[in-house]
Amino acid sequence: MVVKRDVTSRAAHVEKTELWKEFPGYYRELEKTHLWPLWEEINKFTGTGLPSSKVVPCVWRYEDTRRLVMQSADLLSAAEAERRVLALENPGLEERMAITQSMYAGYQLLMPGEVAPSHRHSAAAFRFIIEGDGAYTAVNGEKTFMKPGDFVVTPSWTWHDHGNETATPMIWLDGLDWPLINKLGVWFFEPYSEFKYPQTQPQSLVLNYTFEQTREALDTMRRSEDWDPCLGLKTRYTNPLTGEDAMPTISAFMQLLPKNFSSAPYRQTDACVYSVVAGRGRTMIGEVTLEWGPRDTFVIPTWAEHQHFIDDEDTLLFSFSDRGVHEKLGVWREQRGS
Repeated sequence: MVVKRDVTSRAAHVEKTELWKEFPGYYRELEKTHLWPLWEEINKFTGTGLPSSKVVPCVWRYEDTRRLVMQSADLLSAAEAERRVLALENPGLEERMAITQSMYAGYQLLMPGEVAPSHRHSAAAFRFIIEGDGAYTAVNGEKTFMKPGDFVVTPSWTWHDHGNETATPMIWLDGLDWPLINKLGVWFFEPYSEFKYPQTQPQSLVLNYTFEQTREALDTMRRSEDWDPCLGLKTRYTNPLTGEDAMPTISAFMQLLPKNFSSAPYRQTDACVYSVVAGRGRTMIGEVTLEWGPRDTFVIPTWAEHQHFIDDEDTLLFSFSDRGVHEKLGVWREQRGS
């Protein structure tokens, strides 16, 4: 079956150029044939010659979002929700459930005694633990118990469920490449036939990058390396078996910035989502200033010049983006200084 669209749809909304006015019959014929001239759109590709993005700087304050996250437990259980999550939506994007053009982020809540049922999907995912201690994620039946600051990965198309056998709520930040996978048109989802995937013995998967390991790596860097004027000290989560990102489409980092530090201007092509592990400060993004503190989440758009200004205590920032995808495609770049 050939799908035919309303041939007046595009012509009715484009600004009629001199060529369009001079040759209306030609343009109408193009519409009927599902063609359109690049010369009418070329300015969208040339423009300023710089990246443009609808992502806008934004901060989600944990003290505000936590209240709403906790209230969601009064509405439905984790099992009823499949995953009881409040997604962080960037106000500049029309697309729902997206914090940047390619990344999804959301706060997930698991109350004591709850289990979120097992499923798998083509999107890769991670959990960055915000609050609580001792709940687990199981990936293909292998359990890993989670503490604040842990970075727990769920590779694409692996069975996974979550359980909270502790006496306190657990809240973590979910990150997925869901928007990217949707744009590629390769979203698959499958619920497991049972509520939980059978427990298995530990395998070769690297699931949990513990906060203790990450902090130790930064402390080693602090003793042996100079502070980067733009980034402070920054470590990247990698698969120890390959040396590449922990997940092919999601790059994740932990960054240490010393007290009273003012970073030099910096920009990069990947829009970045930050979660504040410890410390307080503010980030200037162009003419916008975002103030943040522990457990807050904020986002910096693509190619947006920014600077971090740290208060009177050392600060730890977790961040994630699609940088690895940019690097594989050969389009990632950075700029230091204005």
